[in-house]
Amino acid sequence: MQPLQVGVFTNSMRIDDPLAALAKAKELGLGVVQIGPLADEWYQGDAYQRIAACLQECGVVPSAICAAYPGESYADQDAVRGTVGLLPEAFLAERMALTKLVADLGANLGVPILTTHIGVMPEDPADPGHHRLVDAVQEIADYLAPKGMRFAMETGQETGPAMKEFLAAVGRDNVGVNFDPANMILYGTGDPIEALEVLRDHVLHVHCKDGEWPTVAGQLGTEVPLGAGAVGVERYLGKLKEIGYAGPLVIEREAGEDRLGDITRAKELLERLR
Repeated sequence: MQPLQVGVFTNSMRIDDPLAALAKAKELGLGVVQIGPLADEWYQGDAYQRIAACLQECGVVPSAICAAYPGESYADQDAVRGTVGLLPEAFLAERMALTKLVADLGANLGVPILTTHIGVMPEDPADPGHHRLVDAVQEIADYLAPKGMRFAMETGQETGPAMKEFLAAVGRDNVGVNFDPANMILYGTGDPIEALEVLRDHVLHVHCKDGEWPTVAGQLGTEVPLGAGAVGVERYLGKLKEIGYAGPLVIEREAGEDRLGDITRAKELLERLR
């Protein structure tokens, strides 16, 4: 994998079959992929061997693998707070079990990083939910460590300083962030470039995504094609270079009717500016 090589999050292509998604990434000229989330069958038995063979055949390198959970909703801020990640106590045990299955698949494929949204961090460190998240992330980190893997938490549902404080509370060397600049905007949690400076020593993996700020209280902002929103792709890439980030630039596109077209145009933009 080359420094700042452009890749794609396979989920963005809206192709359920991971083998077909890898073939499409190759067709689009993208040699790096973030894998997942996948149907349950791919986490069982020797199904990973089919993915491994396809990765080799396509000449595609997996930069990360993503865990997501049944029952999550991103309809609005309250839905995110109540359903996403490892915060909802009622779903924690089953979501931790699924996270470990994803980790096992990643280890079998030689993927170095596991990513997920852990949920909206309670602002008060004394909140039981905060303690629950710290314990969960520590458990995941300790599960990943013997596999030689790191855990990258998706940014955006909290401010940069709040994430930095949370990382300090977790206290694990193999935990950092998957930095997504658009999420800072979509959730209204702060300027992404300022947050990137705060988290500069903790960036393990990044997304390249764009968005517009929320206009209605309690709602999320609007995701738009890369380069059409408030992120400022040129300054984002400039800041990544300034902090010494040399990993892949992984395109994520979660909205829109022309996902493949948007991904292709994002690839062209990133390759021109990187």
